[in-house]
Amino acid sequence: MIEKNAVRHSYDEIADTYATQRSENSPDTELLAQFLDTLSEPTRILDAGCGPGIPVLPRISAVTTAIGVDVSREQLRLAEENAPDALLLQSDMTDLPFDDGVFDAVIACWSLIHIPMDDHQAVIDEFARVLRPHGRLLVCEGTDEWIGDNPDWLESGVAMQWNIAGASATRAQLHNAGFIISNSWGVPEPLGSESDSDENDDLPWTFFAARLDT
Repeated sequence: MIEKNAVRHSYDEIADTYATQRSENSPDTELLAQFLDTLSEPTRILDAGCGPGIPVLPRISAVTTAIGVDVSREQLRLAEENAPDALLLQSDMTDLPFDDGVFDAVIACWSLIHIPMDDHQAVIDEFARVLRPHGRLLVCEGTDEWIGDNPDWLESGVAMQWNIAGASATRAQLHNAGFIISNSWGVPEPLGSESDSDENDDLPWTFFAARLDT
């Protein structure tokens, strides 16, 4: 089981290293652009687990009101530098500090995977709660279920933990929360592979675009 405080402290410690690894060329950048193109004149978008802000917050700040939440103060410090026009809040995704139905879209890239497995459905339910009727969601998960840690993530000397539900479980959780999945894509490892997998291996991450069916 993930220790939330441990993940938060790790992201505080690794903030600068992680930010240098994230880039405008990461595999979610093109998917983000495609997702934004499907939105009709959005007025407010939430980046849930925004990290250092890139690549999501600057892109959505250019088209609408952008709000980012993250548990890590250091990640939010960097997000403030990278996306000065965004509103940023420190928050746990299991209890978002927003009223019901206030967002046109929620984007959650590489954040659900650090939530304790038993809380994944609660987080997706929170996304549904804060979305307006027929609101849109872009979220990623590992393609396969995996629970584990790395004591030296990104060769930083900092430990990190993951609870990855897998694509099949995430599909069910989205359905349970009232979402209709409109598209899904497999993507490669965004920060460089930590295994000796070859180029023919299945893509390790799955992105889902979904619409709230209310």
